[in-house]
Amino acid sequence: MGDKTKVQVSKLKPGRYILIDGEPCRIGNITVSSPGKHGSAKARIEAVGIFDRKVRSIVKPTSAEVDVPIIDKRTAQVIAMTPDTVQIMDMETYELYDVPIDSGVEDSIKGQLREGINVEYWETLGRIKIMKLKGE
Repeated sequence: MGDKTKVQVSKLKPGRYILIDGEPCRIGNITVSSPGKHGSAKARIEAVGIFDRKVRSIVKPTSAEVDVPIIDKRTAQVIAMTPDTVQIMDMETYELYDVPIDSGVEDSIKGQLREGINVEYWETLGRIKIMKLKGE
């Protein structure tokens, strides 16, 4: 899997994803400044990291291309839980993954995870994050 693709800055929208400093981020806000006398229009992109929740921003010409992560959204079943990790099994490939609870589980569902339930997880750039519960 290539895990990323190129997209022109002018095509980006809030809610979509972008790579900033190698970190996949969800775009929160895009502000476009009008072109100067000898320049091109610039876009200021503010985004939050999917895995580390850090706010990042970049400024790029609207004609520039940026890297966008390819996010594979899949279903898994919670197999086992420890204080630090959740073990999940992909429902199609039956692969097992150990996901760290602190960085690999969306905050809103941490208290609801238990063995036997199905979850949606996202995989990108070799990293996994459990995003939501399925079929509850």
